[in-house]
Amino acid sequence: MGKNEEIRKRDLNVLWHPTTQMKDHEWLQLLPVKSGQGVWLEDMEGKRYIDAISSWWVNLFGHANPHISAAVSEQANCLEHVILAGVTHEPAVRLAEKLVEITPPGLERVFFADSGSSAVEISLKMSFHYWRNIGEEGRVRFVTLSNSYHGDTLGALSVGDAGLFKAAYEPLLMEPLVAPSPDCFALPPEQWDAHAAERLADMREIFANHEGEISAVIIEPLVQCAGGMRMYPPSYLTGLRALCDEFRVHLIADEIAVGFGRTGRMFACEQGGIAPDFMCLSKGLTGGYLPMSAVMTSQKVYEAFYDEYTTLRGFLHSHSYTGNALACAAALATMELFEQRDVLADNRLLAAQMLEAVSPMRDHAHVGDIRQTGMILALEMVAQREPMIQYDWKQRRGMQVYQYAMAQGILLRPIGNVVYFMPPYVINADEIKLMANVAMAGIDLATRD
Repeated sequence: MGKNEEIRKRDLNVLWHPTTQMKDHEWLQLLPVKSGQGVWLEDMEGKRYIDAISSWWVNLFGHANPHISAAVSEQANCLEHVILAGVTHEPAVRLAEKLVEITPPGLERVFFADSGSSAVEISLKMSFHYWRNIGEEGRVRFVTLSNSYHGDTLGALSVGDAGLFKAAYEPLLMEPLVAPSPDCFALPPEQWDAHAAERLADMREIFANHEGEISAVIIEPLVQCAGGMRMYPPSYLTGLRALCDEFRVHLIADEIAVGFGRTGRMFACEQGGIAPDFMCLSKGLTGGYLPMSAVMTSQKVYEAFYDEYTTLRGFLHSHSYTGNALACAAALATMELFEQRDVLADNRLLAAQMLEAVSPMRDHAHVGDIRQTGMILALEMVAQREPMIQYDWKQRRGMQVYQYAMAQGILLRPIGNVVYFMPPYVINADEIKLMANVAMAGIDLATRD
């Protein structure tokens, strides 16, 4: 028995993998990873694979990045963790200061947590509790966009609209108001802003019909990632901020996947020239090293919880590893890498190379849309282009692309019929060409009828 097969067998005896039908692994082989370096992963027998999806979008500067590794190692020899209730430490303070510095103006307070879902939960609780603290207890509803995803814990699941994830748990969930997504699938670029304006009119109607009831609206700025990398223009962000101001509704920006340079700016909200009331950060925050998240909010929100006598006005939320010193060190080192070179300018070149690499698919009979926002590029497989007919997701054509790519040494993880790239920022031109060529060949194979 080879080393890969040994690990697979041991795994299937004890592990339960996330977002996975475990029965699939009776025929779909697990990838046993021994090590990583840059964009490459290596299995137990020495075969290498390009990590084209940044290991669920968390890895910004490559695996085993020497700068981040050194920072975590140094911190581990000093302080690994300490309770953050009634205690503080310099890495947490420095990281909070840095986040206030680099996020849009007005986000002046930082609450640390451990995951993206937790950050979303915190933002929902903070928004609701803010209105309660200022005497507007009737604001108990949340608005979400159709096809959205914000995490798997119950509160985060409630404000998503991904039926596949939440259908089984409906009896446990609160019910949000759902606004039509501004997703511009298959629309030419010159129509995107007009489409966004129509969707803003839908949002205005919801706000007007439920005036005084809504606590916050939550969005994924520019890209609905788990919803199939569906994209929309910055003008929607600008218009939504204006609507939220008009109707006194909080705007929660879930930048968990799109933050830290993924969309071409440090934060996607910047492209709309806006600052949200709450910004949720995670994934790339620590460069893919350790689980951590942060919720950014304003001094105005913070002051609504500040009270000399009443503990119940305080924000009574915590978890044991809040502000973990090792995670803070990894995050600070990640932020330093942005300062050492013009990462965003470099990413613009990489993004252009990715688009050029898939240009042969523009006329493919079964590619209905090629869309890109910064370092996120997606190709959507369809049964027919004109008129557009989509494949039944149950045919699992994306899984066929996944299997083919794995055999060729590329780790892709299609979302339904959407094949996408979200690689680490250290990928080079040759690696981009290899990644694209394998994906295109996989799409050819998966769309043969």
